[in-house]
Amino acid sequence: MLVAFSVAPSGTGRADGSVHDAVAAAVRVVRESGLPHRTTSMFTEIEGEWDEVFDVVRRATDAVLPFGSRVSLVLKADMRPGWTGELDGKVERLERALEEGDTVAE
Repeated sequence: MLVAFSVAPSGTGRADGSVHDAVAAAVRVVRESGLPHRTTSMFTEIEGEWDEVFDVVRRATDAVLPFGSRVSLVLKADMRPGWTGELDGKVERLERALEEGDTVAE
């Protein structure tokens, strides 16, 4: 399973609204999990079995709690039983399709 999630505090009291310290705490949990992952400017993607992925998401969310008066969690999951390596596999298939050129259904 692939999960893309974003977790951030609100009510931080910071004048600039920055949440990078809180996000760093969450990403640290993901990196320490040992699961395949990728962090971009908006989301962190993580791959693994249901229980292990959601345990990491829960712990990452818990790591953000001390940074504000509330926490927001956005999550999207792709469950495809029997498939692994999809963190990169999906992107590789997309890149191949782009290299092969556009095909228009007639």
